[in-house]
Amino acid sequence: MYKGETGGEPVDLLICTKCKMGLPVEDEADRPGVKLHAALRQAGLPDGVRLHAVECLSNCDHGCSVALRGGPKRWTYVYGNLDAQEASVETIVEGVTRYLDTENGLVPWRERPVHFRKNCIARIPPLELPE
Repeated sequence: MYKGETGGEPVDLLICTKCKMGLPVEDEADRPGVKLHAALRQAGLPDGVRLHAVECLSNCDHGCSVALRGGPKRWTYVYGNLDAQEASVETIVEGVTRYLDTENGLVPWRERPVHFRKNCIARIPPLELPE
């Protein structure tokens, strides 16, 4: 699925694994973000996507959070209100696939998964800003 001719750089999919979503969690493996990370590992992400578990994305009030980033010329996005359910996994796979196929990380709004349109927490400019 990874075309390579558009962005060229691999994409990092970062999953917050510290979130408890307000639930009492005694075992680390029961954390919603840990479960989401495991589900995404099994989902078959496209070539060119690197999956990472991260300690915290400081978005604790908004369910599980993920970030998409890729290379110095792409915008970075943080999305929230996700979980380990199949619908969230499908949304993330669709979103990261569309992001991967861009040169600058800017997926047209109408082409983003609906959940991503409504749950974007942050949009961070690329390291190399266009002139």
